[in-house]
Amino acid sequence: MIGNDIVDLALAKKESNWKRKGFLDKIFTQQEQLLITSAESPEVMVWNLWTRKEAAYKIYNRQTNIRMYFPLQLVCLYESETSGTVLCNGNIYHTKTKISEDNIYTIAVTEENYFSQIKEIKVDAKICKTNGIPYIIDDFSEIKKPVSISHHGSFWKGITL
Repeated sequence: MIGNDIVDLALAKKESNWKRKGFLDKIFTQQEQLLITSAESPEVMVWNLWTRKEAAYKIYNRQTNIRMYFPLQLVCLYESETSGTVLCNGNIYHTKTKISEDNIYTIAVTEENYFSQIKEIKVDAKICKTNGIPYIIDDFSEIKKPVSISHHGSFWKGITL
C-alpha cells in the first residue's frame, strides 16, 4: 500500500501559524516537538513530519476504513530529513521525503521494496473512487491499482504501484 502528501511551503507560511499556542501539542509527540525545536529550520521540520504523518494516514485509512483525526497516534521515527518510519496502532509505514525550496513531498509505503515500484500518474489520469478510496484501472490488465493523490497550493502529485 502507498500514501503521499505534499506541502506548498509558500502557502503553508501564509496560511498556517504553526507557532501559535497549542498547535504543536495537538499534532506532534514530545519527541517530535524536540526534533522541531532543535532543528536548523523548525518550519521545514514541522512540514517534514506533517507530510510523513499524512502520507502514512492515507495508508492506514485504506487499510482500516477508519477516518478520524488522530495525529498523535501517528508517531514519526526520524532517521534523516529524507527517511524514517511512522508507527500507528501497531502498523509500520516507511517514508521517503523530498525537500525543495518550494515544497516538501513524502511517500509512505507498507513494504520498503514498494519504493522501487512506485510510478507517478499525471493530473489528467482517470481516477475512480470506491468509498472515497482512489484507484485507477490499468489499461493493459484492467486490474484496479491503488492510487494516492496529494495537492496543496501550486503542487499536485499522484502515485500508483
